[in-house]
Amino acid sequence: MRTVIQRVSQASVTIDNQVKAEIKHGLLLLLGVCEEDNEEDINWLVKKIVNLRIFNDENGVMNKSVLDVSGEIMVVSQFTLFASYKKGNRPSWLRAGKHEITIPIYEKFCAELTKTFGKEIKTGEFGADMKVELINDGPVTICMDTKNKE
Repeated sequence: MRTVIQRVSQASVTIDNQVKAEIKHGLLLLLGVCEEDNEEDINWLVKKIVNLRIFNDENGVMNKSVLDVSGEIMVVSQFTLFASYKKGNRPSWLRAGKHEITIPIYEKFCAELTKTFGKEIKTGEFGADMKVELINDGPVTICMDTKNKE
């Protein structure tokens, strides 16, 4: 799994000119899933995300997690995070995996994130043409890959 984590002051997802989800202060996760991903990847990534200390404390130091600041989380599926760009100029999406494999992994990730976070997360719609708007706070943007944990 690959994710781009953005600390936001607000974010929203629009599908067919309708706002599907929106959050205020919190995290926007762009999440890519591949066929090799499994429950171990889900659990590792969920724990990292909810405990990631990227929110400022009273001294202006990034020392608080999204849990500590009572923030919100929104997850948007992003198969393009697995683009292969080594050959030519047109990216290949082969590593992104087939929907019948990646959708259940994505849904399990969202369920586990909700459970660990302790409150509802917002989501886009897997496979939809989404318009994502955000105000990146900081800006703070972190990339994680469960196949590169060290």
